[in-house]
Amino acid sequence: MTGNQARYRQLMEHWAAIAEERRLLAATLSGLDGEHWATPSLCGTWTVHQVLGHLVVPLVTPIPAVLIEMVKARGNFDRANDAMARKQARRSPGELLAVLQNRAESKFHPPGHGSEAPLTDVLVHGEDIRVPLHLTADADPSRWIPSLEFLLSPKAGKDFRVKGFPAVRLVATDASWQGGSGPELVGRAPDLALALTGRRARLESLSGPGADLIW
Repeated sequence: MTGNQARYRQLMEHWAAIAEERRLLAATLSGLDGEHWATPSLCGTWTVHQVLGHLVVPLVTPIPAVLIEMVKARGNFDRANDAMARKQARRSPGELLAVLQNRAESKFHPPGHGSEAPLTDVLVHGEDIRVPLHLTADADPSRWIPSLEFLLSPKAGKDFRVKGFPAVRLVATDASWQGGSGPELVGRAPDLALALTGRRARLESLSGPGADLIW
């Protein structure tokens, strides 16, 4: 297999995983009631409903509309992103879940990024929703490996990896993966990813000498 063939195969695996994660999340959330949708997520000030709105944004928002929001936000992507998520969250959860399900095969990715970015987005935001609702994911933990490698890369930058994350060697206990350099930080792949993206909800589950550096 040539390098190009290997990359294409990897790309197809990523998009298949993204589609499956969207469908799994939609199925998991289909039974929630109003109180659950108002639950604060792990992502900033967003509720569970608003995180779902964010996940739907790239599935329904054309590039010109994104540019208009960027102009309104005076070039601040975070503000534009927040506005678009909240706008989608004006729709009912049922509507949003239907979009997530029906457009699961969408292959949109942010400019300058590959398939690792939307894979990371749906995996991490899935945990933003599941953790406060005490829900579990059934996906193979190895699905997180491309996202962990992406989060350690320079490409992840400020849009994905939390600023100032210390130099540590990440060791996944539920997948055959290690990455980075420095004191070991040991834990489940999803919990390592949450730490890398600035979520503090599962820090207590991480161990090793590197754990003292991230509190």
